[in-house]
Amino acid sequence: MKKIDWYILRKFIGTFIYSLMILLVISVVIDITEKVDDFMNHDLSLGFVFMNYYIGFIPHIAALLFPLFIFISVIFFTSKMAYRTEIVAILSSGVSFRRFLRPYWVGAFLFASILWAANRWVVPNANRIRTSFENKYVSAPKEALALRNKTLRVDSITYITFGYYDPNFKNGSDFTMKRIRGQQVIYNMRAERVSWDSTGRQWKLEFASERTVNGLKETLTTHQDTAIKIPLNPAELVEEKNKQETMTTADLTAFLEREELRGAEGLNVYYVEKYRRTSAAVAVVILVLIGAIISSKKVRGGSGLHLAIGIVISASYILFMQFSTVFATKASLNPLLAAWIPNFVFAGLAFYLYLRAPK
Repeated sequence: MKKIDWYILRKFIGTFIYSLMILLVISVVIDITEKVDDFMNHDLSLGFVFMNYYIGFIPHIAALLFPLFIFISVIFFTSKMAYRTEIVAILSSGVSFRRFLRPYWVGAFLFASILWAANRWVVPNANRIRTSFENKYVSAPKEALALRNKTLRVDSITYITFGYYDPNFKNGSDFTMKRIRGQQVIYNMRAERVSWDSTGRQWKLEFASERTVNGLKETLTTHQDTAIKIPLNPAELVEEKNKQETMTTADLTAFLEREELRGAEGLNVYYVEKYRRTSAAVAVVILVLIGAIISSKKVRGGSGLHLAIGIVISASYILFMQFSTVFATKASLNPLLAAWIPNFVFAGLAFYLYLRAPK
């Protein structure tokens, strides 16, 4: 890293931090105007709202627009350098265009690493704070719908079926638990009523019967009341909106492994979120290179044209991401491919622009 590299890198970091701070201030002001009635209705102080809501809202909105604002920042300060003929002077001194891009690479990997770490740990915890506050003070969650004929796999051989289950009261009826080894049912329990015992953290069964099969020998036992402990919590029977955003990557991975074992369906939205956290960090590197390449050429009229091109490319990136996410969650597109399609497309664009760039 030479003096000119540090000069460009300082402009990179300074412009991005400045633009991000402006974005966050505007976002917080707009959000306050939308929710001020809810804050006043619950008689919440400014300090309480900040410590219990905006401390989670700010990382959420920053991570959401992080790649795009880095892209705009790169275009802004690079086009100003080009307009002042600084880039022409750098290249005329014998510096190659590839060498000129070195500080952009350094800044891109620096910010990509920050976003990657934030998406895995910081942002999910912030989303947990934000959604908890919103559910309590802004928009109370609707009552969960009752489940009918819900079957779950709780371990490698155990299957549970609720004929009817009410998540609001945590009880149900027509409960069945089977253990199947190979092609043979080795254990079968049925109960007319089932309810969750929060004190003992177990399921209470009423009018239950259990049948144990050992070869040709069967044993039948009946119970008026009994209780069983199984690795199933009532919270897991309720579908939470945007639940994947509130889980750290380690929690999300463990959740997916457990749900795959249970044979759950509709997990693509969770897989897309898991893969998106890495692809968003890689997108930072790709967008930085695109921004540096398209704005390094001096054009008549200053940076206006460069900013216009940047906005179009930003909108295209968001459009690609939304389309691929919808195809993954609503159709049969592979979630890994869905999360990375925009990066593949824009990496190709970056390579094409680099070949065409005046050097």
